[in-house]
Amino acid sequence: MTARAWIQVIPEAEATGELQALYAQEFDAEKQGTDNILAVHSLNPATLRAHADLYHTVMHAQSPLRRSEREMVALVVSAINKCRY
Repeated sequence: MTARAWIQVIPEAEATGELQALYAQEFDAEKQGTDNILAVHSLNPATLRAHADLYHTVMHAQSPLRRSEREMVALVVSAINKCRY
């Protein structure tokens, strides 16, 4: 098994200002927190906002693809890239 990278993040309880607002905006009630894929950007809130904006645009903006089709594309791309996330 390959060693996992460790990335420093600012925990939600310690977030202030823009980061605190972004964490609140991206809070996942089911997981009781912000997804790790977004939290890795906590040291640079501008990149967290850009990542979240990209995701919301790709998954929720008007498109000829239904949401379920977009999720299927994301699943296939993740499988091809051997991404377990």
